Amino acid sequence: MNTTPSRLDDEAAADAPLDAVAVRTLCDFAARSGDLDLRFTPSPTGTEGIAGHGEVTSRRSASYQREVPLSTRWSGLRVQGSADGWDPDGHRLEEIKTHRGDAAGISPNQRALHWAQAKVYGWMLCEQLALERIQIALVYFNIDTGQEMPLLETHAAHELRSHFESLCARYIGWALQEREHRRARDAALRALVFPFAGFRTGQRALAEAVYRTHSAGRVLLAQAPTGIGKTVATLFAALKATPAQATDKLFYLTPRTTGRQLALDGLARLGGAASPASRWTLPLRVLERVARDKACEHPDKACHGESCPLARGFYDRLPAAREAAAQAGWLDGRALRELALAHTVCPYYLGQEMLRWSDVAVGDVNHFFDLGAHWHSLTREQDWKVGLLVDEAHNLIERTRTMYSAMLDPGTFQALRPSAPAALKKALDRLHRSWNSLAKEAVSDHQLLPEVPGEFLATLQQVCSDISDHRAQHPDDAVDGPLQRWFFDALHFLQVAELFGDHSLCDLTQGPPAAQRGRVVQPVLSIRNLVPSPLLQDRWSAVQAATLFSATLEPMDYVADLLGLPADTLRVDVPSAFSSEQLAVHIAPHISTRWTDRLASLTPMAEVIATQYHAEPGNYLAFFSSFHFLQQALDRLQQLHPDIPAWAQSRGMSETERTAFIDRFTEHSRGIGFAVLGGAFGEGIDLPGRRLIGAFIATLGLPPVNPVNEQMRARLQARFGRGYDYAYLFPGLQKVVQAAGRVIRSEQDRGVVVLMDERFARHEVRRLLPAWWRVQTADAGWR
Repeated sequence: MNTTPSRLDDEAAADAPLDAVAVRTLCDFAARSGDLDLRFTPSPTGTEGIAGHGEVTSRRSASYQREVPLSTRWSGLRVQGSADGWDPDGHRLEEIKTHRGDAAGISPNQRALHWAQAKVYGWMLCEQLALERIQIALVYFNIDTGQEMPLLETHAAHELRSHFESLCARYIGWALQEREHRRARDAALRALVFPFAGFRTGQRALAEAVYRTHSAGRVLLAQAPTGIGKTVATLFAALKATPAQATDKLFYLTPRTTGRQLALDGLARLGGAASPASRWTLPLRVLERVARDKACEHPDKACHGESCPLARGFYDRLPAAREAAAQAGWLDGRALRELALAHTVCPYYLGQEMLRWSDVAVGDVNHFFDLGAHWHSLTREQDWKVGLLVDEAHNLIERTRTMYSAMLDPGTFQALRPSAPAALKKALDRLHRSWNSLAKEAVSDHQLLPEVPGEFLATLQQVCSDISDHRAQHPDDAVDGPLQRWFFDALHFLQVAELFGDHSLCDLTQGPPAAQRGRVVQPVLSIRNLVPSPLLQDRWSAVQAATLFSATLEPMDYVADLLGLPADTLRVDVPSAFSSEQLAVHIAPHISTRWTDRLASLTPMAEVIATQYHAEPGNYLAFFSSFHFLQQALDRLQQLHPDIPAWAQSRGMSETERTAFIDRFTEHSRGIGFAVLGGAFGEGIDLPGRRLIGAFIATLGLPPVNPVNEQMRARLQARFGRGYDYAYLFPGLQKVVQAAGRVIRSEQDRGVVVLMDERFARHEVRRLLPAWWRVQTADAGWR
C-alpha cells in the first residue's frame, strides 16, 4: 500500500481552512507601527480590568448588550472576538479600555491599536446586522477615579470593511506560513527518536509517565533521582505527545539559569545537533527568555523612541525581524540578541513577540507563575493548548510564596523623598504621615494585623497615581532611579494587597533599636504569602497538561497541598539507578546543632570532618544553616587542623566568585568547601567523579522559629493538619537531600555523606531520607 501523500492530498491540505485568529491578535500583528513606547505605565491588573469593564457597562441602559460574540471570514481566514458592548438604540459599538493616570499620556501608536480593534469589531457588527453606518466609541475608563473618556467616530460600513480587509491581507501570508510550519513540526515530532543509543536506568520509566500524562491531559508529580537524564526524558516525552494532542506550545520552566542551559542542551540533542551552537534543522522553534534587565542593551535609556534607538521605529522593523526569527528557529539568548541587533530592534521585546510564534519556550518559573505573568496571560488570551514542564519543582513552593508576597520598607521611601520631583512632594508627604499613623499600631517588634490597612492603601494608591501622571509627562526623569524602583515596588504591593486572604498575613515589623531613638519609627509593612495553593489554581487550569519533576518531591502530599495541584494529579517515584554500595551515609549521634548546642558542637564537628578527610583525602562540601554558623565551624577547623585546605561561600557572591568557588573542585585537588544549606551550592551544581567525594551536613535545614514561621505553622495546621511538618520538617529535609545529592552524580561515582546531628537518627527524620541510602549510626571512632 502506497502511503506517500498524493498531489491531490497536498492541494486539499492547501485549501483547508486556516486556524481562527482573534481580533486582538490580528491587530497586534498588522495594525502596529512606529515606536515601541512604554511611557504610559502602569496598566491595571487583569482583575482590575474586568472590574472596570463591569463598572462601565453597568452604567448603560437595559437594552445594552455586553460581550457580543462576533465572527467573520476573509479568504479562508476566520476572525473572531467579542465586542465589549453594543447599544442598539444609539447604534453605538463600544470598545472599553481601562487605565490609570491621565489618558492623554497614552501613546499615539497604542491609541491607534485600540482604534484598529474597535473598527474591526465595527465591521463585523455591520456585516452581522446589515448596517450601513455605525458609531464607534473608544471608551477610556480610569479605574482610580471612575471617570470615562469616550472618543467617538462614525464610519460607513464600506470604510470599515476596507480597513478590515487591509489588516487581513497583511496577516494571511503569515497565517499560511504558520499552517505549513505546524504541519512540518508535527510530522517531525511524530518521527522524533530518542537521541541516545538507549535509556539510562529509570529514564524510560520517567519518559513513559510523562508521555502518558501529557497524552491524557493530566498533571504529574515525578520524583526521579539525579543522574538519570530527567531533562531529556521529560522533553522527549512531552514533545512526542504534542502532535496527537494538538498542543500549541511547550513551556519548560526552571528556577535556575543552569536549568535553562540544560534544557537548551537537551533540545539541541533532540534536534540532532551536537550543541545549541550547531546548525538547527529541526522544524521546531525554540525560544529562551531572559530577564528584562539582563536583555536590555541600553539600561540608561527609557523604553520609547525618543530615548532608545532600539525602540525608535520598532514596529516598522518588527515584520522583517519576526520573519527572520521564525526562519532561524533556534532563538536562545545569544542568537535572539544577534538577530535583533541585526534588525535594530530591542532583543527583549522581539523575544516577547516571538513567544506567540514559538513551539518551545524555556525560561524562569516566574514567566508563568508570577503575579501578572506574561506567559500565563497570553495562554489565557490566546486560548493556547500548553504543555508545562517544571524542573526542580521542589523550589516552586518557596518561589511562589515570594511572588505573592510584598514589602514596603520605610527606609527606602525616606531615602528617595529629598531627591523626588517637587511636583510629587505633597503626595509623598501624605504617605509619610500615613506611615506615621501605622507606627501607632506597632505595639511590639512584630505586630500581626487582621487585614491590610485600608487608609494606608488608599493613600498609597493615590501616590502611585500621581507618580504615574508625572512619569507620563516627564518620561526621561530618573529612568532607573530610586523613585522608579520604589514606584514599581509600591505597585506590586497594591497588586498583592488586592489578593489578600487567609492564605497570607499582614504584619508590621520594627527597625533596629538604634534607629528608634528620638523620633517616630515607621514600621516595615509586609504581606507574606504562607499558602500559595489558592493563588495557583488558575495556573493549573490554564494548561493542557503539566509535569513537575525533581529529585526531592517527598512527601508528595506536602508538595501537592501547598501548590494546589488538581485532585487527580498522577504521581510517580522513579527508583534510583544508584546502589547503596556507592554512598556511605553516616550519622554522628554525639553532635547536636540545636541553637543552644551550637558552640558545644564546633569541636566535635571539626574532629568528624578531619577524621573523614584524613581517612580519604579529596574534595568535600560542608553545609551549615547560616553564614554565622559556617564561619564558626570553619574557624574551629582551621584552629584545630590547619593542614586541611578550606574555602567558604560568602554573602552576596557575584557570578564570578561563585564560579571561582566551584572551579576549586578539580579531579586532582583536595579540600573542603564550606557552604550554606539551601544556597547556591546546595543544588544545581554537578561535580562528578573525584571533583566531589563527600559532604558533611551540620543541620536539619529547619527554618528558624520566629513569629512569622510560627504563624505559618498555625495556618498550615488549621488547613492541612500538618503544621510542624509542613512549616519546618519537610522543607528542611528537602534541602538536606538536595545537598547530599551533589555527591553521587553517576553510576560510577563513590562517596560519603556525614549527617552531623543526632536528630537524623529519629524515625520521623530517617523515613524522609532516600530509600536507596544505607544509613548507619557512626561508632565512637567519629568522636
